Amino acid sequence: MKDLDGKVAIVTGASRGIGRAVALNLAASGATVVVNYRAHSDSAAAVVAAIEQAGGTAVAIAADISCSKQTDALFAETLDRFGQLDILVANAGRSVFAPLVEVTEQEFERTFAVNAKGTFLCLRQAASVISDHGRIVCVSTIGTVLNLPGGAIYFASKAAIEQFCRILALELAPRGVTVNIVSPGFTDTEMLDVTGIREPAALEKIIGMTPLARLGQPAEVAAAIGFLVGPQAGWITRQNLPADGGIISR
Repeated sequence: MKDLDGKVAIVTGASRGIGRAVALNLAASGATVVVNYRAHSDSAAAVVAAIEQAGGTAVAIAADISCSKQTDALFAETLDRFGQLDILVANAGRSVFAPLVEVTEQEFERTFAVNAKGTFLCLRQAASVISDHGRIVCVSTIGTVLNLPGGAIYFASKAAIEQFCRILALELAPRGVTVNIVSPGFTDTEMLDVTGIREPAALEKIIGMTPLARLGQPAEVAAAIGFLVGPQAGWITRQNLPADGGIISR
């Protein structure tokens, strides 16, 4: 018997990167996985196919989590199909990296709409329907501590998520539901291309900042999340776990 047999999980932003790795990890542990995506339907279908090929169960459901109607529909369809929700991994996010003075109002609003509002909408839904002794994990960033130039808007939107989780953990504790955060460090995903970190000089600098002297892999972040949603983590809540190769210490 696998650790997550009989559990149903929603993973937001699961078509690529860390979200994809989380979906594969949870499915390998026995969970039925809802692979949420916004725009990359082919990638989401490929994740479902990979899970099914390995003997697991998954379904892809499109929803822009920044839209309350679509988020409501995501949770409603999950319950209609599977009758329960035991795990939420709120991973979907949007990044913007630029000096604060250069960030437009439109960029600010879109980033907060996805990262802060979108996660809030998912947490609100999950708090209403998740099973007793369920698990919630939100993906943040070490940037809320590291504070690199250019990251003010992205880091601030993720800091809001961290506060949501700390308070929600208290509110759901009477039901045995745990709420935690995982904060990845520099991880080998498409975000490195968006932020310019793939450039040789930048890459050398951030690897030099990392005690383990390399980029993290999505599967390594997924493993940390997999532990927090598993049966051995029932005594862990309100925590922020860095998966960062040792850059920061909380």
